[in-house]
Amino acid sequence: MTTATNITGTTDPRFRAVEDAFRENFNRFPELGSALCVYVDGKPVVDIWGGFADAARTRPWERDTVVNVWSTTKGIVAACAHRLADQGKLDLDAPVAKYWPEFAQAGKEKLPVRYLLSHQAGLSALIDPMPIGSMFSWQAMTDALAKQEPWWEPGTKHGYHAFTYGWLVGEVIRRVSGKSVRDYVRDELAVPLGLDFQIGLAESDYARAADCLTDPSPPDPDNFLLASLSDPTSITFKAIMNPPDAMLPGNVNSREWRTAEIPAANGHTTARSVARLYAALSLGGELDGVRLMSRESVARAATEQCYGPDEVIKLPMRWALGFGLSSEGVDIGPNPHAFGHSGFGGSLGLADPDARIGFGYVMNQMLNTNTLGDDRWAPLLEAVYAAVG
Repeated sequence: MTTATNITGTTDPRFRAVEDAFRENFNRFPELGSALCVYVDGKPVVDIWGGFADAARTRPWERDTVVNVWSTTKGIVAACAHRLADQGKLDLDAPVAKYWPEFAQAGKEKLPVRYLLSHQAGLSALIDPMPIGSMFSWQAMTDALAKQEPWWEPGTKHGYHAFTYGWLVGEVIRRVSGKSVRDYVRDELAVPLGLDFQIGLAESDYARAADCLTDPSPPDPDNFLLASLSDPTSITFKAIMNPPDAMLPGNVNSREWRTAEIPAANGHTTARSVARLYAALSLGGELDGVRLMSRESVARAATEQCYGPDEVIKLPMRWALGFGLSSEGVDIGPNPHAFGHSGFGGSLGLADPDARIGFGYVMNQMLNTNTLGDDRWAPLLEAVYAAVG
């Protein structure tokens, strides 16, 4: 492993151990390029980055480097839904079909919006094979989901909606607000709060986008995800591999992927923006005079909805409304009210209202693990909480 010596940025002296842990991650893990930002009490105390944005190590990671954060995108999409609910425009207990009439097919007439956020809708996967390229067509995916019959009675089980979450929640946001998720994020969250966050990257920003790299290690035969993908008829296989090009190696770095609107998986952002969003949520929904949602909405968003074996991932999951909570498979700190969302390969955003922490970590070297967490998080979080005291 190569030691990164070009760690750049700013760190409050009290949090020097966090920077040390970030630096050490480049020694302990096959880290290529990454960034870390931590807010405490609404102020940035760590904002650092290092390594490289490409496999050839020709492009240093810069202050404004953005990277695809996969499912960490889901957290900002959830924030959009909660903002609409806070404004009285969206009722989370109302049927989805109230806002999206075509959704009232295949027994889904009464399925409430909240089940989309908590992964309880039974729509984790499309049963019928989708054509290659269909994931880049909003209409194709939302039409297919409107027709899809739930895999289980909604509300009785939960299963990770790996890709479908974005089109399901996103279509509700579009119907209610009249804006695409891309535009809603920009207008209602990114611009007011000063976030560098895009769902569907502008072509003018391609030059500052880091390439995502797959795990260089040989596949672990005991990896829980690989085992679950062995059956092409299973819900797990279909959730991740239908459309069939959803997870093709290198697809994430293509122009087509970067430009598309895939609200469960293709948010491009910085650690600073992830941390800033969660800093607002850690303070009850407001930061620097910008209120995203009420304190009551934040509390509702972080309230547990289900906990137990996941029908798709086959490991215990604990879900709030669009956000994950600490569980035996995902440790996001010592405090019970912390919530957030991680992304495939290692990115993480979280809010801790008890410690008033907003945390964002992004990277381009993806790692496969046998848990739902990432080993790079632990030393960073431990150092943060030790500094906060």
